[in-house]
Amino acid sequence: MLDFAANCRTTAMGIMPHTDVDRAIDLALGLDIPFWPQLPNVSFYEDMYVQTSQSFPGMVVDLAAEKIGFDSARFQAELGDYTERMADPATFTLSGEYSSVYHRFLARELSGYTAIRGQVTGPVSFGFRVNDENGRPIIYDDNVRGLLFDFIQRKANTQYAQLKQKNRNAFVWLDEPGLGWVFSGLSGYLDLQAREDYRGFWQGFAGPKALHLCANVNLPYLLQLGIELLSFDAYQIELMPRGYATAVAEFLWGGGVIAWGIVPTDSDNLGREAPETLARRLLDYWTVVASNSGLAVEQIARQALLAPARCCLKNIGRVGASDEAAACLAAAAHDLTSEERLVETAFSYLKTLSAILKGKFEL
Repeated sequence: MLDFAANCRTTAMGIMPHTDVDRAIDLALGLDIPFWPQLPNVSFYEDMYVQTSQSFPGMVVDLAAEKIGFDSARFQAELGDYTERMADPATFTLSGEYSSVYHRFLARELSGYTAIRGQVTGPVSFGFRVNDENGRPIIYDDNVRGLLFDFIQRKANTQYAQLKQKNRNAFVWLDEPGLGWVFSGLSGYLDLQAREDYRGFWQGFAGPKALHLCANVNLPYLLQLGIELLSFDAYQIELMPRGYATAVAEFLWGGGVIAWGIVPTDSDNLGREAPETLARRLLDYWTVVASNSGLAVEQIARQALLAPARCCLKNIGRVGASDEAAACLAAAAHDLTSEERLVETAFSYLKTLSAILKGKFEL
């Protein structure tokens, strides 16, 4: 379990649009629970899927075309060597080639933070995203999928061990947007199979069991996957369904933590919001849970982390914002991209929102 009180502290997802590595790391370090940034605009190696692919047999990374794929013949040829190297943690370590940002983050002083966080692409998302030479997602290959779950478990455990040397409350969450796809009858890999695969996956997981996804969510399903922390895009749901209240309450009664992704990172939605309006929206969610479960709103706040709703590599809204957002944007460096400015504004809102809720609940 997580060995710290959440208490409306701040964190964020790893993917950021920045090209200035030090600026991105400094921004991450400005939150209560910093993380190492993933910066795909710096290099294709900083892409979340490419980083996770390192050392998995059969992978083909085309830097020039910025594509990642899987070759079945190569998989068979490399499988024996991979099996021999499985006992060596170096096999699962993210190298400087695949992420210079990760190693620059580790070089910072991290021991004084409440916690620090890493991330690895989850096996379901990776399996859906990576296709073989016939264009078929590798999640459908039973032999490959079994090895993939084991491989990513080892990747996460290795990263957890490295981060824990820097901060005793380190944890790693799995980026799993693919878990938003398992309810489609067209996916061919459905929710019951994913639940069964995750049951075995968590048994060998070394750190706190944490999931993050920005896709559309089925909260009861996710909260019953055997996890201890869930991070999700809470802004998108707009109104908390009363039918979710029991699942949320039972998860929190069991000691779980929810990271509520409540600050939008697109200009349309950010332009309509302020920290105060976001606080009201989140309190409305919590009130629905409390009134339909008996769990106190104060307890929900104590077991809440706060985060942006999504990453922002491409702004999906119009360029425009409220007066408050515009002021924050103007205060940023003029040479930043619109996406970089939006993320930095979202981080600013996030800190103010955290202060509002900490004050309200005396956290």
